[in-house]
Amino acid sequence: MEPASVAIVGASDDPARIGGRPLRYMMEAGFKGAIYPVNPNRATVQGLKTFPSIRDVPEAVDCAIVAVPVKFVVGTLEDCAAMGVKSAIIFSAGFAETGADGEALQARLSEIAKQSGMRILGPNCIGVLSFKSRFFATFSSTGDGGYTEAGPLAIVSQSGAYGTHLYAVARSWDLGVSHVITTGNECDIDVAECIAWAAEAREVKVIAAYAEGIKDGPALLRSLDLARANKKPVIFIKVGRSEEGAAAAASHTASLAGADEIYDAVFRQYGVHRAETTEEMLDIAYACTAGIYPRDNRIGLMTISGGVGALMADYAGKHGLDVAPMPEAAQEKLKAALPFASPRNPVDTTAQMFNDLSLVGTNFSAMLDEGKYSIAVAFFTIVAASPYIADPLVKELESIRARFPDRLIFLSLMGPPEIVARYRDAGYLTFADPCRAIAAAAALAGFARSFAGRSSATPLDTSLCSDLPAQALSEWESRDVLAAAGFPLAPARIANSAEEAAEIATSYNCPLAMKINGAGITHKTEIGGVELNVATADHARQVYGLLHGRMKKQTPAARIDGVIMSPMIAGGVETILGVQVDPVFGPAVMFGLGGIFVEVFQDVVFRLAPFGKDEAMDMILGIEGVKILQGARGRPPCDLDALAGALAALSRFAASHGETLASADINPFTVLPKGQGAVALDCLVVPKGARSKES
Repeated sequence: MEPASVAIVGASDDPARIGGRPLRYMMEAGFKGAIYPVNPNRATVQGLKTFPSIRDVPEAVDCAIVAVPVKFVVGTLEDCAAMGVKSAIIFSAGFAETGADGEALQARLSEIAKQSGMRILGPNCIGVLSFKSRFFATFSSTGDGGYTEAGPLAIVSQSGAYGTHLYAVARSWDLGVSHVITTGNECDIDVAECIAWAAEAREVKVIAAYAEGIKDGPALLRSLDLARANKKPVIFIKVGRSEEGAAAAASHTASLAGADEIYDAVFRQYGVHRAETTEEMLDIAYACTAGIYPRDNRIGLMTISGGVGALMADYAGKHGLDVAPMPEAAQEKLKAALPFASPRNPVDTTAQMFNDLSLVGTNFSAMLDEGKYSIAVAFFTIVAASPYIADPLVKELESIRARFPDRLIFLSLMGPPEIVARYRDAGYLTFADPCRAIAAAAALAGFARSFAGRSSATPLDTSLCSDLPAQALSEWESRDVLAAAGFPLAPARIANSAEEAAEIATSYNCPLAMKINGAGITHKTEIGGVELNVATADHARQVYGLLHGRMKKQTPAARIDGVIMSPMIAGGVETILGVQVDPVFGPAVMFGLGGIFVEVFQDVVFRLAPFGKDEAMDMILGIEGVKILQGARGRPPCDLDALAGALAALSRFAASHGETLASADINPFTVLPKGQGAVALDCLVVPKGARSKES
């Protein structure tokens, strides 16, 4: 990122060509290091002496920019390694993104990096922009208009075109950028490592990242944890949500797009804001440059239009912000100053405020001092840009900013850039659209909560986890391994004969559920393997024979290992818990409401394992149907503490068996009324490699 010397292999005398642009950009921008053009066909390039090969360069080189046809790249990198070049940026395409032959070439680049210690960025990347050192190792046309001074935003992108597009948009918004790093096919350096680097770079305050797929999940988690520990907000666009998007991602950079729900879990768990659009990403990045993260989500709204105030209040509520009313005493004070205003929140001052600009200070003071809002958004529209109003309004606002330096304050206004810049210079974040300001404020409130929390790294206690058998498991065997991990299960016994079933029914003396038990029998209800409300010994004896008869007809090859008998449990809410082992990030725990809710609405959330009860509770509150668990329509509230404990226990089990576990399914998991606990009624643990035995 900060080389003292650069060689450009494939340097061109034509400043418009791929091999000519980085040379021109660095010379025009004032790069202070030594530049060595490498071109065997010319004596000079753009006025600089050239060298036939990297082996002819007279001194050690920190970074080599490789802009040669694909067939010459491996040889060039071997020469660079032999000459002790510390790093290389490969523009050339034609590697893993093209198929098997390209994959083999790219694998050779990875070997060179590993064997020599030379770090490689790319191939198939647009390069690096480092505004601090004026090191513009790129062929992007963004340099044709010159490069701005360094700012606080670092951009990390697998896609070179999108990364430099982000920079171009940021520049058009006067949002300063410190670095742009494009990683391309990632034969060595990847997005995760670049985020970690930016998390520790002093000049970087905000990180914007774009990825199509992540190859090293644990590395990404470490980088996000580091960014959060250093209070560096990360705004991430991860594409590949749709089947079409995932296919495009794989063909573009040969990256495997993991399950999108798992990425959502990663970002929530590590305090990352997942953006949908360039505008959203840069709105939030811009707001983060103020360096103010609100202590809570209370927002005060000021407007000169009642209608816009209602719009703002609705939008703030949608984004989870608290539009709490102003205190009564403060409302009375504002009413006395402007009798026809609406002082509740939103505070509607009407346009009359601009007849007496001291009312701006009065309203802001009441809102921030007495209302104690951590966030304020004021809608001033085009009025604030009037040449008759701008000077006194800026002066009034400067005093407010000085009095409340820790509050996150946005102004929604429009006007000529030079006038809008005056409000920014006074310490305010400005947006034309108040709703964009509110959305950015909500994101910053989310970062504040994340920064205030602890690391996502949860100590893993595996003392309660037994070894996972290698073969396919029955439900009864699954119960054993989950019970050893401290997971709550409904009481049950297993019957191996009709008479034993009758004895068990007598001992329980309550209605029972009877379920066939056997390895590989997964969907018992669909094949008639379950009978409910078995109330007597005779009934249990009959059901035992009935279940065995059905299984011989439905699944004659299955090995039957008795019948599980368990008391019927009523009065709770059925949920579903599960474990999915993601190929990139490892084991993740799933939670949602059971029955039709999960099948029809797919209202489920995920978290990477392991995690504690706090994260589990956040997970529970994250589903759309949480009100059912909290006691909707007169139902008693459920025992959410017991549910959170079960989720945390399942996460420890999943993490401790991540290498040998394929999946786990606990459905239904009944959450009883508050204080009564929660238990699994059915479960199946599938060891890795045992899937083929299920059939």
